[in-house]
Amino acid sequence: MRSNGVVIAIDGHSSCGKSTVARAIADRLGIRYIDSGAMYRAVTVYFMQNNIPLPAVDGKDNPDYRPVLEKINIEFHDNLKTGLAEVYLNGQNVNEEIRSMEVSQAVSRVSSIKEIREKMVWMQQHLDRHKGIVMDGRDIGTTVFPDADLKIFMTADINIRAQRRFDELQRKGIKATMEEVVENLRMRDHDDTNREASPLRMADGAVVLDNTHLNREQQLDFIVKSLQHKGLSD
Repeated sequence: MRSNGVVIAIDGHSSCGKSTVARAIADRLGIRYIDSGAMYRAVTVYFMQNNIPLPAVDGKDNPDYRPVLEKINIEFHDNLKTGLAEVYLNGQNVNEEIRSMEVSQAVSRVSSIKEIREKMVWMQQHLDRHKGIVMDGRDIGTTVFPDADLKIFMTADINIRAQRRFDELQRKGIKATMEEVVENLRMRDHDDTNREASPLRMADGAVVLDNTHLNREQQLDFIVKSLQHKGLSD
């Protein structure tokens, strides 16, 4: 399988397993995985740590966030024990903090800020990808890598997504009710698809992966077959 230089963009709704599948396919292909959503979550953590007001829901009378962005540095460092890339905010590992419900409830509003999206997209586009890269998020195939070799749009039934998210929170000891999780997903779906800057939509040429009733191996097989169809795999 040719993996050097292959760029795979995976977009889709919240909690449909994009990160899990992206990590797994990157591991199978031996290329790098980047969770773009973790970058926006890290910015959200910075906002919370420094009591920076969130943007108004109506997008009016927001402050100039550019001075804030100058103080934010986000990096990915490989964890040698797990083999996974972990998120560092200004030198601090925030891999656990970014998954809290508090961050989940605020990240859509933070990621709607035009200046933040522009900086994150610039950072993502300037990552080293000559050895191949898999990136997941909301605007990877439409904005970050519109020239990606393969574009996947992932989705699943909202009740299935909510159960997966709820189970993940339970495993991590994070308290939340199923009702809170469902409402959070509905809010994020609305915010992601209706924001002015880089709204969530299916990229031109993307293939839809509905994993409502698919396990991880079936999803990986779907992506591999999609690569083969494009002549990017043996």
